[in-house]
Amino acid sequence: MSNVTVCARFRPLSSKERSDHGDNTCIQTVDAETFTFKDEKDGDFMFSFDRVFNEDSGQADVYEFLALPIVRDAVNAVNGTIITYGQTGAGKTYSMEGLSIIGCDEPKKGLLPRVVDGLFEGIKNSNESVKYTIKLSMVEIYMEKVRDLYDLSKDNIQIKESKGQGIMLSGVTQISLMDPAEALLSLSTGIANRTVGETQMNMASSRSHCVYIFTVQMELTGEKRVKTGKLVLVDLAGSEKVDKTGAEGRVLDEAKTINKSLSALGNVINALTCSQGKANHIPYRDSKLTRLLQDALGGYSRTALLCCCSPSPSNASESLSTLRFGTRAKHIKASPCANQAEDMYNKKQGAPYPTKDEPCERILHKLREKLDIEDVKLLENLFILEGIFFDPNSVEDLELACKDVTLQTISSLQQAVEDLAFTVEELKKENEDLKARLKATKSSPSFHKTAGENPGFVHIFSGIPSAILSWIGSVSPSKMRK
Repeated sequence: MSNVTVCARFRPLSSKERSDHGDNTCIQTVDAETFTFKDEKDGDFMFSFDRVFNEDSGQADVYEFLALPIVRDAVNAVNGTIITYGQTGAGKTYSMEGLSIIGCDEPKKGLLPRVVDGLFEGIKNSNESVKYTIKLSMVEIYMEKVRDLYDLSKDNIQIKESKGQGIMLSGVTQISLMDPAEALLSLSTGIANRTVGETQMNMASSRSHCVYIFTVQMELTGEKRVKTGKLVLVDLAGSEKVDKTGAEGRVLDEAKTINKSLSALGNVINALTCSQGKANHIPYRDSKLTRLLQDALGGYSRTALLCCCSPSPSNASESLSTLRFGTRAKHIKASPCANQAEDMYNKKQGAPYPTKDEPCERILHKLREKLDIEDVKLLENLFILEGIFFDPNSVEDLELACKDVTLQTISSLQQAVEDLAFTVEELKKENEDLKARLKATKSSPSFHKTAGENPGFVHIFSGIPSAILSWIGSVSPSKMRK
């Protein structure tokens, strides 16, 4: 198991920051990974990350350390996620996009165009017997709705979960990319549809979380099997203090929603880092953002976090909050592995899961040797469904994997119960609404005519056993989670 890669990046001082505090900063560098953060209110703090980028660090430096290893893994069917996090105006979008997606000078190109170049370069240097396809989707999470940036009519996309594909977006537009130039044009089109607005801290403040999803499919032509790697880049909207941004009206509503989703993200990070080895509930469903990032945060993806900060004393409290968030995130454990090759014939025939391969068989053999388990068949099925793979010769990995499959199974059951409870509550509300409408129109002359024209009307709950409805109605979702 590995930890999430976490880096800090400090942008240059802005003209306003220089006018307020001169050239004073909160940062005192120790080395490439460590620095002291000075806060007038709370004192001095020492922080250590995987790498610290200061104002002299170039865009290429950030890409090569933070993103390039993940890009290479994506070409080999290992899922990866790169997230930029921080206060509004701290440099997240600049780090992600650069000055612009198209026509930008090489030194100022952001992560996105460099990732595109890295993906196509990796494919170019791959084995000739492998055929690659790359597809791109872009969505934004605005006011707690997922909107397709390539089809604005899809403004409330549902987030689904599949055993084979993990978290996915139902019906999202996917654009096939043939070369880097076409990819940059597609990115530019989607970015132009993103919601932005002006605040006192940022002329073009992101009012939504933007998610870029690259799907890299490799077809093993000789074997007629495919592997798929997913690379997700997330440009989070910045946290805001209303007294600094001067937000009013709709901009204020946007700020509240942004801060609420970032708070939910913090709660998930806290739950993950406090529950290592424990079966605690992780509140992924508290926001669309955390639900969409469930695979990345839950350990099924190679994940990197770039904490963007202002070095100015005027933003010390916000920068300190960002750095503390990064420190917590660094303790998240991850177990990314290459996605299994899937038989194209079985996929076309509708086979739900790929067949067990040799590594899985070795794991199960080790389990039979080392563990005293009565129902080995049940454990086998759980491991296959949850996609847990590890070194079968490592006792430590074996024990951790047993804990992982237990936690994941409990979490899946909790989510299933929550979904069921939510669905039933919605059905109850609909039923009560129908009853109220029927009661209101019962005395109307048109009521009997309508009833006569619809003799097949069936009570909305007729398909659900009364015993189940009674049990669910008596237990609240919060009690179910316990």
